[in-house]
Amino acid sequence: MKIDFESVALAQCETPVLVVACFESGSTPLRDSERSRTVSDQPKGSPVSSGTVELLPAETRALLEELKASGELTGKALETTLLHRPAGLAAKKLLIVGAGKKEKVSTDLMRRLAGTAMRYLRARGVHELAWVVQDAGGPVAVQAVVEGAIVADYDADRYRTEPNFERRIDRMALTTGGAPSSDALRAAAERGRIIAEAQNFVRDLVNEPSNRMTPTILAEQSQKMAARFGLECRILDADEIRSRKMGALWAVAQGSDEPPKLIVLRYEPPDLPDARQSGAPHSPVIGLVGKGVTFDTGGISIKPAEAMHEMKTDMAGGATMLGVMQAIAQLKPRVRVLALVPATENMPSGKAYKPGDVITSMSGKTIEILNTDAEGRLVLADALTYAKELGATVLIDAATLTGAVTIALGNTTTGVFGWNKEWVDKVLKSAEAAGERMWPLPVDEEYRELYKSTIADLANTGGRYAGASTAAMFVGEFAGDTPWVHLDIAGTRWSNEEKPYRAKGPTGHGVPTLVHLLTSLGN
Repeated sequence: MKIDFESVALAQCETPVLVVACFESGSTPLRDSERSRTVSDQPKGSPVSSGTVELLPAETRALLEELKASGELTGKALETTLLHRPAGLAAKKLLIVGAGKKEKVSTDLMRRLAGTAMRYLRARGVHELAWVVQDAGGPVAVQAVVEGAIVADYDADRYRTEPNFERRIDRMALTTGGAPSSDALRAAAERGRIIAEAQNFVRDLVNEPSNRMTPTILAEQSQKMAARFGLECRILDADEIRSRKMGALWAVAQGSDEPPKLIVLRYEPPDLPDARQSGAPHSPVIGLVGKGVTFDTGGISIKPAEAMHEMKTDMAGGATMLGVMQAIAQLKPRVRVLALVPATENMPSGKAYKPGDVITSMSGKTIEILNTDAEGRLVLADALTYAKELGATVLIDAATLTGAVTIALGNTTTGVFGWNKEWVDKVLKSAEAAGERMWPLPVDEEYRELYKSTIADLANTGGRYAGASTAAMFVGEFAGDTPWVHLDIAGTRWSNEEKPYRAKGPTGHGVPTLVHLLTSLGN
């Protein structure tokens, strides 16, 4: 989708569809007292009047007043009202999207407004539109609108013999109603494009069937992305994984005929000395680690057949980190970043690891295997250890780690864990700013008793009680004293139903939060 700006007055804006947002209860038109409000009167970080109707000509606003009086237009969140040949406008159609109550406008709502408009218009064969924006308070809103539009203009249908390519939106113009567009608005739109395209890259990876997304293919996709966007990329093969004594990763991988890969990406800011050079000034190196199990049968502790096909998504944590790296390679924050994706399958076979085995991780810690379906924490263990060896001073991992987190938080909210409150708070604040739902869950010292082993240093599962917490804490054992945050995205990596603003399937959740975190650190 092409995103550009137009500064023509709305009355003269010739477009197939002009899109505006309408607030609920008295927001069409704004009262004089409301017109005097500025961005400083709004909650910090919230978009103000993006696409609202006060920029429309008086003739058009009068028509909208009639619709409100008749009850046909309420402004309730995500309500859509389409007018043909609207009075006072050169546009062929006017789409009014309800924004709900003004005091509840948020970044996430703006994304949903844009997404709802995109999918509503796509279904009606529209390929081009103009979205009304305002400069006051606009950059946050413009970024959210662009993100929402691009994420919505996506369908996971590449393997259909007749995919819905003809339903794509080709162009969205952001129109300022005659005012010149500022550099801030243009930068916000570009940032929104970069983040949304990174999310869609994640969605493409996660949606691939496992026969078309093996560890080798995931590594190849990583190399292609790195070459395109100027990242360093190194792939460790099975021989190097074994030679580096990554016994936890290798234990999971050994049951499959598909060889494992450890994907390593590195971003060095162009205006900072390489951290690996002697004499380079000390600065944080953020280590991102994402679980990359491209198919998880559960191994010898095999899963039930029902919904096993969904286990192609067990590499969503790894895909998320690849998407984050794609975004920051373009945004170029002044912060050093490593990303590691341990990629493997978890399969049953005569070579597979078994319940009761004791394995030795790269860190030297020994692990008793109680359940081979608790494999994600094993591959993360060695990847975290290697990330520290490569110089990471802060560790953030993302993984579809437990079903337990979905029992606690459902499929709308990611569980956040960590022993370092400062970094947990940084992630949560970035999630709030990015409009993603994340919630802290406990990592109490007492839980350590649940994953103790009588014959090894650790057991790879702590049982049913506090399952999300004990799984996270097991992973954290391999971070050691390094600040560490764990994101359990088991519930949020996928949507089982189509939304007005988003297709069914992978979500790309986590990319906006981590990109916000890294760019804020870079500032």
